[in-house]
Amino acid sequence: MRIPLYQVEAFASKQFKGNPAAVCLLDTWLEDDILQSIALENNLSETAFLVPANDRLEIRWFTPTIEVDLCGHATLAAGFVMFHAGGYNADEIEFYSPRSGMLKVSRANGMLELDFPIDDLKAINVPEDIANALNVKPLEAYQGR
Repeated sequence: MRIPLYQVEAFASKQFKGNPAAVCLLDTWLEDDILQSIALENNLSETAFLVPANDRLEIRWFTPTIEVDLCGHATLAAGFVMFHAGGYNADEIEFYSPRSGMLKVSRANGMLELDFPIDDLKAINVPEDIANALNVKPLEAYQGR
């Protein structure tokens, strides 16, 4: 099995200066244990896997040890790959993540921008361990995903 794989340095204008992520282009989803093994072998903080689905791309992210809900720099890397090597001509790409929903990467003036999903925050009581760690009790605390 051959899988196109790219390594992209996000947040950098030079090689070896950014936050590296691998991007793997798939035709269909592989078993999770295979995706995990590929990410482990890549040994980067994240590997993004892309599968075309309808008018968008599905995306999932794996560290060397687990699947994660969202990874910004690997999503930007995936956008870079699609814009520069994937033949994507539009100025915006829609990625869909089963864990994070819709993510959009757009390009303008040579830069890429990621539109993060909105998280619903809920007011919670300030956890005692946070107050102790900060050595001051925060006035409010909120919890998201």
